[in-house]
Amino acid sequence: MYKYIRRGVWTRTELLSRGAWNDTHSECRRKSICFSPIHTWRTQSSIAQLFTRTLLRRNPHTSKCFISSHVRSRQLPNSFPVLDGAIQPIHRHVYEANFRNSTSCHARYSECMEKVRKGGGDNAVLRHTQRNKKLLVWDRLRQLLDGEDFLELSPFAGLGMPYGDVPSAGCVTGVGKISGLWCVFIANDATVKGGTAYPITVKKQLRAQDVAIQNRLPCVYLVDSGGGFLPLQAELFPDKNHGGRTFYNEAIMSAMKIPQVAVVCGSCTAGGAYIPTMAEETVMVERIGTIFLGGPPLVKAATGEEVTSEELGGARLHAEVSGCVDHFSAKEQEAYECARNIITTLNFELPLEDLSEEQDPLYSSSELHGLAPRDYTHTLDIKLIVSRLTDGSRFQEFKALYGTTLVTGFARIEGHLVGVVANNGELTNEAALKGSHFVQLCDQRGIPLIFLQNTPPYSTVTATLSQAEINTNRLKAQASMMSAVACASTPKITVVIGGCYGGESYAMCGRSFDPNFLFLWPNARVAAVGPDHSEEFSQWAEPEVTLKEKNQMKKRLEEESSAFYSSGRVWDDGVILPKDTRKVLDKCLRIIKQQDYQLTKGIQSSPVLRM
Repeated sequence: MYKYIRRGVWTRTELLSRGAWNDTHSECRRKSICFSPIHTWRTQSSIAQLFTRTLLRRNPHTSKCFISSHVRSRQLPNSFPVLDGAIQPIHRHVYEANFRNSTSCHARYSECMEKVRKGGGDNAVLRHTQRNKKLLVWDRLRQLLDGEDFLELSPFAGLGMPYGDVPSAGCVTGVGKISGLWCVFIANDATVKGGTAYPITVKKQLRAQDVAIQNRLPCVYLVDSGGGFLPLQAELFPDKNHGGRTFYNEAIMSAMKIPQVAVVCGSCTAGGAYIPTMAEETVMVERIGTIFLGGPPLVKAATGEEVTSEELGGARLHAEVSGCVDHFSAKEQEAYECARNIITTLNFELPLEDLSEEQDPLYSSSELHGLAPRDYTHTLDIKLIVSRLTDGSRFQEFKALYGTTLVTGFARIEGHLVGVVANNGELTNEAALKGSHFVQLCDQRGIPLIFLQNTPPYSTVTATLSQAEINTNRLKAQASMMSAVACASTPKITVVIGGCYGGESYAMCGRSFDPNFLFLWPNARVAAVGPDHSEEFSQWAEPEVTLKEKNQMKKRLEEESSAFYSSGRVWDDGVILPKDTRKVLDKCLRIIKQQDYQLTKGIQSSPVLRM
């Protein structure tokens, strides 16, 4: 009791003022709970629970937020068994082959990252900063975010597109902390194609909004856009998930009480003008920020009248006359400070930061480069990877002796309790039933799921009646696991560590099954089948198909199954290095958990509408 008072949970005066001290003291004696100054953590937790029940019984209207902010939760002890993650000498040649392949993939990763960081090129950067007097997108984010601890989403989006490279799809998206609160940010990069929106730009922005909706994260837009790229209007305007979906999502997010803030730090032309006007609060920068459907050239062509951008849709006009913006800033720096202040008004009650250090894995994360499979034939035991991701390399395996080609169990990653579902071979009938059971178990307990995906690049052959029976049972079991994964309401994070092939990838929570986040290792492959197994499709097994055509198909699969090809089309949330996986998972889990601290979430209401 006294230890609890010293730690600042409640003072004796506070308890007396609520009439809870005597009641709690009596109840502790009745339950034979020790009341000495020194207690084990289990006894202290029991006393804290009694405090809470006593307060609520005496005053049913006592704020649970008050209680949660004063009772510091404690996790159950991590006494899971320690995995043996040592790499055996017999596997050393496989490890070295994987390491050489990972080195090559890492070089391509660095090359792509360098390319996207240059934006639209030196000339575009010079024009943006010198002539237009605007900050670069990364300088803007440095002033908006608390620090460099953010999670960037799909940085390679837009590379290798049929209509040419669009570095980072012309916008930077991710999740970062603003005034201590995790927020999604969507920032246009006007050095890329003048801020014009391409189809891949729209897709990347919609994915960022999906992340905000799924995880109930506030969303901040840094708008500097020239509108849609008209030559490709058929690919970015008419369909359901094209440009208009951005505005639909804004309205839905507002109705869900997900806050949205916009900073107009450049042009907002045509469709781009709706983003700040539909946000709940908008900041606009004088001289460089403009909002209008059609600019001065269009006005002159239509009416013959000459008007400046500032007169037609500048910050002072919209702040003083139209009311389209809520805050006027003379400089960009002021605008980002204003946006940070707006975020502090959001009704979140965050817990105190846990400063305790979690136990690192017993094995080095740098060894993951040698465990990332070059191909399916170079796959080592998945527990070697798990032992380099979990706290203390500890792992409580579930059904260890059943369905051994799927490894399931509980672990902690940077203190977060998670359920791990990891491929360790083909997803057999027994493995799929085991996976279905484990996914439902985690869903019942509210434990986030981590999927480590490496599915085989071929489909199962059915040549005999007995094989047909086995495959039928496997199909039913996999369908059961797919249903369990699809219906599980607990958070899900998928990391493709090898192959993402065929129907088994669905049961392992592929993109179609809507995980909260999905990342690829640079060595990963995403395709219906592997490049060496294209003949499994009947049209490529026919005699009239020439060897040249088969080789062309293999080459095409080789290119299109690459992790960088996938990420360029926003089929995932980004390519991450194996050694960074533990840090990325920790960020994702902290981001997902933040929604528990929003005080205003609840039933759906009407969106915030401007006058």
